[in-house]
Amino acid sequence: MYLHIGQNEILPEKRIIGIFDLDKCSYEKRTRDYLAAAEKEGVVLDASGQLPRSFLVCDHPYHRQIVYLSPLSPAALQRRAESRRMEL
Repeated sequence: MYLHIGQNEILPEKRIIGIFDLDKCSYEKRTRDYLAAAEKEGVVLDASGQLPRSFLVCDHPYHRQIVYLSPLSPAALQRRAESRRMEL
C-alpha cells in the first residue's frame, strides 16, 4: 500500500518508520538535533510546499533514513492509511 503525504509525494507504507507531529516534537532538543543532522546530510525532502505540520521518517534503500516534511497533520495521515486498509 502507498500513502499520499502531500504535493504529489506518495510513499510505500512498508518504508514508513514513524509519523511525528512537528509542533509537538520540535520542542525537544533531540528532535531538533536529529532534524538538523538530517538536513545537513541532505536527506530531508519537503513535500509540504508550505508550512509543514508533520514529518515522516522512512527507510530507504540508498540512505539510512529519509525525512519527509508533510503539510498534513499526523492524524490526517493516520486516517488516510487506515482508510486504505479498510478498503482491502
